[in-house]
Amino acid sequence: MNAERSSLYGRTMTNPIRHTKWPALAAAAVTVVLWASAFVSIRSAGEAYSPGALALGRLLAGSLALGCVLLIRREGLPPRAAWPGIIVSGLLWFGVYMVVLNWGEQQVDAGTAAMVVNIGPILIALLGARLLGEGLGPRLVAGMAVSFAGAVVVGLSMSGEGGASTLGVLLCLLAAVGYAGGVVAQKPALAHASALQATTFGCLVGAVACLPFAGQLVSEASDAPLPATLNMVYLGVFPTALAFTTWAYALARTTAGRMGATTYAVPALVVLMSWLALDEVPGWLTLCGGALCLAGVAVSRSRGRVPAPDSELTGPRA
Repeated sequence: MNAERSSLYGRTMTNPIRHTKWPALAAAAVTVVLWASAFVSIRSAGEAYSPGALALGRLLAGSLALGCVLLIRREGLPPRAAWPGIIVSGLLWFGVYMVVLNWGEQQVDAGTAAMVVNIGPILIALLGARLLGEGLGPRLVAGMAVSFAGAVVVGLSMSGEGGASTLGVLLCLLAAVGYAGGVVAQKPALAHASALQATTFGCLVGAVACLPFAGQLVSEASDAPLPATLNMVYLGVFPTALAFTTWAYALARTTAGRMGATTYAVPALVVLMSWLALDEVPGWLTLCGGALCLAGVAVSRSRGRVPAPDSELTGPRA
C-alpha cells in the first residue's frame, strides 16, 4: 500500500512539472529557429541597407507588430519595478547589439563573426552567476564548452581568407557584450512584467535609440530593391517581435545561463537553412561543428537525476 501511495505521489508531482516545462522548451525552440533564419535575411537586406538603417527599420517593424498585439491583449504599461531592466536590455540588446552586429558582419567574414559573437552565452552564464546568483552546474559548463567548440569549428570552416579586420572583431565582441548584458538585465524585469510587455517596450527603447539613423533609412528605402525591404520587415516581425517574445517567455521560466546555452543551436540551424535556402552545400567540417553545437545544447539542457527547483521550472508567469 505504501509503495502504491508513493507511486501515485510521484506521478502527481512529476506530471505538473513536465506539463509546465514543455511550453518553455517549445518557446525556446521557436526563438532558435527564427533567429537562425535571421542570418539568411540579413544577408539580403544588408546589401541595400547600412547597419544603422537596417537596425532601425527592423525595430520599427517589430515595435509596430508588438504594439498591435499589446493593444489587442490590453496589457498596458509594465510595472515600475520592471522598467530598469527593460530600458537597459532595450539599449544594449535591441539597440547596441543590432547595430554593431550589422556593422561588424560587413567588416569580417561570417565565420569569424559567428566565432566572436558566440562568446555571448559564456558571458551570460558568468554574469548570471555573478549578478543574478545563478549556479554554474557541471552539465551547463560542459555543454557550453562542447557547443563553443562546435561554433569555433563552424566558424573556421566558413571563414574566408583575409576576411577579418581588427575593427570587425572588436565590433562583434561589442555585440556579444551587448547581447549578454541585455539578457541579464531582462531576466529580473520578467519577474514583474509579462514577456510581451518586456519585449514590446524593450523594442521601443531600441528603436528610439536608433532614431539618429532615420535619415539613412528613408534615403536607402527609396532606392532599395523590394526583396531587401521585405527581408527587413520579416526581420522585424518574426526574428524580432515573435522570437524575442518567445525568448522572454522561456527566460522567465529558467536561468539566463541555460537559455544562453540554448542559442548554440543557432549555428547548426544556420548551416542547414543556408543549405536549403541558398544552396550552400556545407563541408564535413561544418557539419561536424554543427553536430557539436547541438550535442552541447543537449548536455547543457539536461538535468541529470537531481530535479531542478520548482522556481526554475515554473518561474514568474509572463
